[in-house]
Amino acid sequence: MFCPTCATSQPEDLKFCTSCGANLFAVRKALASRDADEKFDWSKTWVADMMLSHQERKERDQARKLERGETAEFMRYKEIKDGVITSSVGAGVMVFLYVLFHGIIASGKVPWDVVPILRVIWVAGVIPFFIGLGLAFNGVVVSRKQVEVARRELEARRDARRLSAATRDTDPSLPASDWTEPPEFGVTESTTRELR
Repeated sequence: MFCPTCATSQPEDLKFCTSCGANLFAVRKALASRDADEKFDWSKTWVADMMLSHQERKERDQARKLERGETAEFMRYKEIKDGVITSSVGAGVMVFLYVLFHGIIASGKVPWDVVPILRVIWVAGVIPFFIGLGLAFNGVVVSRKQVEVARRELEARRDARRLSAATRDTDPSLPASDWTEPPEFGVTESTTRELR
């Protein structure tokens, strides 16, 4: 058998991959339980990811961000930080260009018709400076409302989850398929990678 995670060849009697720790027993069980008449599900492949619409891709990315802990408040602080950094870079570019070109002008080796251009070329740093100010302003003022909306949605989800947890039937004597909501984690969820 080949390990589906690291593609190394493994003997049939092993329960876990000796290279990466993947659960080979579960893979064998899943392959054995699949009906021969069952069709392949293309929606779970990388090909399906390529075919997603812009809206579906956006929703999937938002779900992944939430899984990684990138909340609206985290994104707001990141946007403010990015704005401050961009503004600082713009200010630095302005100062650098101003000093550089005024030094070149002071050397006296520049033709007189080029001097007016060199005196104002430092203005190019204004572009990143104002972009950074815009990002910081957006993070401070505009994104605050997005954080409030996201916080309300999160609280509504928590309330709904608490309500469903209070009403769901998770009696251990019942099979897991009869539970209204699956448990949030498994006992062996993170142990397979540590078994070598």
